[in-house]
Amino acid sequence: GLNYKKHAKESNMPEPAFPVVFTKPPSSVIGDGEPIAIPRVCVDEVDYECELAVVIGKLCKNVSEDQALDYVQGYMCANDVSARFQQLKHGGGQWCRGKGFDTFCPLGPRLVPASQIPDPNNLSISTTVNGQVLQQSNTKDMIFSVQQIIAFLSQSTTLLPGTVILTGTPEGVGFARKPQITLKPGDKVTIAIEKIGELTNPVIAEPTSSL
Repeated sequence: GLNYKKHAKESNMPEPAFPVVFTKPPSSVIGDGEPIAIPRVCVDEVDYECELAVVIGKLCKNVSEDQALDYVQGYMCANDVSARFQQLKHGGGQWCRGKGFDTFCPLGPRLVPASQIPDPNNLSISTTVNGQVLQQSNTKDMIFSVQQIIAFLSQSTTLLPGTVILTGTPEGVGFARKPQITLKPGDKVTIAIEKIGELTNPVIAEPTSSL
């Protein structure tokens, strides 16, 4: 979280001294083409966030920055969908609640092998909603590089194969805009990252059934 310089500025927050860490549950993950469901408890606060997703390929613990990319299996596009009131006001100081609802972690459209992206810290990245480009940046604006993030997260902690690490979002999120933009049923959101492709998800209201 909060890992792009211009996003920190638009959020009126100082650049963090260490990576900001939160978790998203497996139940939040969906694939390309699957719908993002707006939760009943947060109808007017759901935001988009384009992010580079890093997938760990082997047991990773106490690795150095120099070694970090050796543990990466590949990369995907991610949308760190976020309910802002739940994140900032109703989460008890934790971001997990507002970022962990069902369908709040679209990933895809494919896993690109790490060998095809030798430098993940210099990739164009964008979000388009209903054909309008709302975020457009480059991973070189990240405060902490992919290597720094992996080294930090692996300190005395084992990252298992298949672990997915989201690396933060650039400026242009909906809650920082004037007027603010929130996702609504009927919207279509596309996350695009250079050398990876496009991740597109429609937006729907949460179904009335419990499962």
